[in-house]
Amino acid sequence: MTDLSAVGSAPREPGAAEEDFRELTRRVTDAGLMRPRKGQYATAIVVVWLMNAVGWAGLALSDGAWWQVTLAAVWLAIWHEQLAFLLHDAGHRQISRSQRTIRTLGLIHGNLMLGVCFGWWVQHHNRHHNHPNHLELDPDIRRRAAVFAPEQARERTGLARFLATHQRHLFFPLLGLEAVVLRIAGVIALRRRAVRRPWLEGGLMAAHAAMFFGALIWLLPWTGVLLFLAVHQGLLGYLLGLGFAINHKGLPTRTGAEWTWLERQVLTSRTLPTGLVGDFFFGGLNYQIEHHLFPGMPRSALRHAYPVVKAFCAERGIPYTEIGVLQSYRDLARHLGTASEVLRTAS
Repeated sequence: MTDLSAVGSAPREPGAAEEDFRELTRRVTDAGLMRPRKGQYATAIVVVWLMNAVGWAGLALSDGAWWQVTLAAVWLAIWHEQLAFLLHDAGHRQISRSQRTIRTLGLIHGNLMLGVCFGWWVQHHNRHHNHPNHLELDPDIRRRAAVFAPEQARERTGLARFLATHQRHLFFPLLGLEAVVLRIAGVIALRRRAVRRPWLEGGLMAAHAAMFFGALIWLLPWTGVLLFLAVHQGLLGYLLGLGFAINHKGLPTRTGAEWTWLERQVLTSRTLPTGLVGDFFFGGLNYQIEHHLFPGMPRSALRHAYPVVKAFCAERGIPYTEIGVLQSYRDLARHLGTASEVLRTAS
């Protein structure tokens, strides 16, 4: 388990941390950062749908040349990532507070347009938000082939042990499978009846598969289909995987008693301030501390919450991890090597 010295201090007294969070909440609320941005989200949905339509139209109008197929696959991977961010924001009620609206947006952008099971994802992601980097309670820690603490490594056997032993070098290449893994996890949840409306969610996912693969088979020769799938699914996997991997991995893990909300979210997250281009590709999740503190905060408000939260943490002496994108990947690789060292030593 990573020592808290890695981020500068131990957790604070519960009463102080809870009072701190109430004060921070007051500040971001007074700044208008929790206010719904329905107009912005309506515009974003229209743009994302339009850009996806442009990608499919370009593929339909192409003559199947490899460079045209590759370009369409790259374009659609980028805008499919934006569909995933809309799914994410809907699940956090950033777009609307209406449960019916949330469910509709999630089923459309997740199940129908991406083939990702929205019901499973919401349950999974909410557990992660409640217990980030908890070795026993965070599903993002438990479902990974990688290990993030030596005590996890000792439990690995067979192929899982091999992957964990070499995870520092395998983790990033395997991220290209993330889009496929997300869909498989949703199918498993459906088979286990782990969602409330398995037939609805499963039906929409089946419709996605029929439309997606049907369009490719209709528009392209089989070689073009294979090229498109390799580029599109691989790039989408990397965009999703790299966007999420930087946010918590390599920061303190823990077991046993829980911390307060403020401690859980700040001490186990990092923020990577970028320009607008970076914000686009990370879906605002590069402001991970701010997002985890206030998951219902609209995406466009996160960059404005960043200086407020950072200044508040400095006032209270709360460690605030802020680094560059490339450094975050280096830190992650180093942490993966350290967590799995016990396996290499034993082999």
